[in-house]
Amino acid sequence: MTEIGRAAAVALVGVTGRRIEVEAHLTSQLPAFTIIGLPDTSLGEARERVRSAAVNAGCPLPSRRITVNLTPAAIPKRGSGFDLAIAMAVLAGAGLAPAASEQVVYIGELGLDGRVRPVPGVIPMVLAARDAGAARVVLPVGNLDEARVVSGIPLLGVDSLRAAAIDAGALLPPVEVEAVAANTVAPERQPVAELADVVGNEIGVRAVVAAAAGGHHVLLLGPPGAGKTMLAERLPGILPDLDDAAALEVAAVRSVAGHGSASWTRRPPWEAPHHSASAVALIGGGSGVIRPGAVSRATRGVLFLDEAPEFPRAVLDALRQPLESGRITVHRAAGAAEFPARCQVVLAANPCPCGNAGGAHGQPCECPPGAVRRYLGRMSGPLLDRMDIRVLVPRVTTAVVRRSAGATMSSARAREVVAGARDRMAHRLRGTGWTRNAEAAGAWLRSDGRSAPGATTDLDRALDLGTLTMRGWDRVMRLAWTLTDLAEAPRPTRDQVRDALALRSAL
Repeated sequence: MTEIGRAAAVALVGVTGRRIEVEAHLTSQLPAFTIIGLPDTSLGEARERVRSAAVNAGCPLPSRRITVNLTPAAIPKRGSGFDLAIAMAVLAGAGLAPAASEQVVYIGELGLDGRVRPVPGVIPMVLAARDAGAARVVLPVGNLDEARVVSGIPLLGVDSLRAAAIDAGALLPPVEVEAVAANTVAPERQPVAELADVVGNEIGVRAVVAAAAGGHHVLLLGPPGAGKTMLAERLPGILPDLDDAAALEVAAVRSVAGHGSASWTRRPPWEAPHHSASAVALIGGGSGVIRPGAVSRATRGVLFLDEAPEFPRAVLDALRQPLESGRITVHRAAGAAEFPARCQVVLAANPCPCGNAGGAHGQPCECPPGAVRRYLGRMSGPLLDRMDIRVLVPRVTTAVVRRSAGATMSSARAREVVAGARDRMAHRLRGTGWTRNAEAAGAWLRSDGRSAPGATTDLDRALDLGTLTMRGWDRVMRLAWTLTDLAEAPRPTRDQVRDALALRSAL
């Protein structure tokens, strides 16, 4: 006598979910419990968790040979989030939960006492279930608030295997169970800073506003105490709120990273890793489950690398590909995972190890020329070529403070300026798939997005002389369009192109 029960689960590869059918085959042979279908170690241990949880939930598994198959078998399955689906498939095969089926997606880890524990990555799991046409999703109560940001699919929160079994038709008396709360990881603290606090850095303020408007990458180069970090921390505060699609993308990444109910936010995220961070911490990876790195957690927001030359060169160069494509694919022996990486990168650097090189005031630089070259050389040419804005932030003097006190626009005013420029960009770029100037392709810049006649003379000369690459030409023109939108002009003229080239000429 054999019976087969079915349920559904979701396997995560990066932030992409894939619906998995869970089949449980029960036969009248010697008792055993086997899980097949490319499970990892933690998933292979589910058989012990499921057995104990079922006993303590009042619906013990039958003493029969149980084979659980996770299909498609070629997709790697990782983590303990399959526990609830495996248990429900076995109970369905035993006839204890007749309403369980492959149309219902079950998510959750089981405790030995039968409680259902929250798991990370619920938002992309629910998205995958909805897109696969699942009838509904049964998930831990601790993940319910987090999952509610996904619309279009019914959700049921359960605190125990017993509750899930009763929902699926098991004849068990209800029992009060204390739900397990989600282990929420607090996200990186969002800087709340006022742009008007910046005094005497007109060029830096202009660079930050232009970066916020067009989505450009920035290098701030200057001596210690000039205000580089101060400027960078004010960039998130002048960015507009995220739209629904962008907020859901950010929430999916933060959910996989374990932020729990704090995953949903309308504000652009902020990540500022220490310069001791490894390439895995910055890009993503890890043993077993591949986790998103700082560049992915900052998607649709800002990734700030303070003291950029103190990062290992290999770590900085790992940013080159995601800065160009807006996505990062992490390859490991067990498989590959793709994460979004559409963030703005802000690099802050001193001009030399002592910080005094090129300063008109203060202490003279004591660094040998070779030390200066090695220090700045940690930021490779290809990486710097991807920085649209590269400005020198000078040291502020008393005369400058007195002259410019109260002259810097407020964050509220800067947000209005940025929002107006974004609206003009969106109107011009409608139908192209781009929303910001930094995303525009070079072919568009030389056709529909070309500048006024004669405006690119200086750029063309720099390209012919070899002081500017073709990528640099495109990035200067994207920045010129942003300056044009800020000036509410119809098309870049030679003045806007020259200003954009000047904002890129710190090095």
